[in-house]
Amino acid sequence: MDQSTPSADYPEAATIADFEANLAAVHANIAAAAARAGRRAEEVRLLPISKTVPAERVRLAVAAGCRHLGENKVQEAKAKAAALADLDLSWSVVGHLQTNKAKDVVAFADEFQALDSVRVAQALDRRLQAADRTLDVLVQVNTSAEPQKYGLDPDEVPEFVRGLAEYPTLRVQGLMTLAVFSADTDLVRRCFRRLRDVRERVRDMDADLLGAGELSMGMSGDYEVAIEEGSTCVRVGQAIFGARATPDSHYWPSAVGPASS
Repeated sequence: MDQSTPSADYPEAATIADFEANLAAVHANIAAAAARAGRRAEEVRLLPISKTVPAERVRLAVAAGCRHLGENKVQEAKAKAAALADLDLSWSVVGHLQTNKAKDVVAFADEFQALDSVRVAQALDRRLQAADRTLDVLVQVNTSAEPQKYGLDPDEVPEFVRGLAEYPTLRVQGLMTLAVFSADTDLVRRCFRRLRDVRERVRDMDADLLGAGELSMGMSGDYEVAIEEGSTCVRVGQAIFGARATPDSHYWPSAVGPASS
């Protein structure tokens, strides 16, 4: 499927009832996938991804039950957080961060899921100290070995995570990945298993380094497989909000993007 073309599989949610129906379907799929893996649905956190969705439609999603939302681009997230400031919401930034945007993340976000460099860790820590606050973070890992994707090589993660102890404002809670964009479920599953293996390697080194040990993996096209492989957070956008016209190349540095969120 051309990722730049809206998919009939994800019709646009235009009413509160539409959002309620989409959320119910996603939660049912989460429960089914968890059951197949011998897990409880409550072990999996659903993070709705509202990228490209106007604030007015996000309000409908909030009315349908969404309270914790995720965004890729910091500027878009910052604008929506301001536009929806009258609502009781929490925000996660799940996309690549430039160091000069660290101050914006610190100003509104409750979680950052794409930490992948010491420079970003330093920038966030400096801003967090100035604001006298902490931030939950997940370390992004490139489990598909695709050069166009951000994230650490799996072999780099243990030492990187150990070094984050120097930044006490960063509350490291786990790992995040984007699986390969492929119809081959085995290839996708391999990415998720690789992230789980990395977590276990870090835990063997020091059980405290990853906090809760979250595994943020799985998006609209592959979240059920991710749950079967141990995901504790699925980042679902199109299955809740509807297909987006903006191609993934707008959010990643190559037109060869990951499975759609």
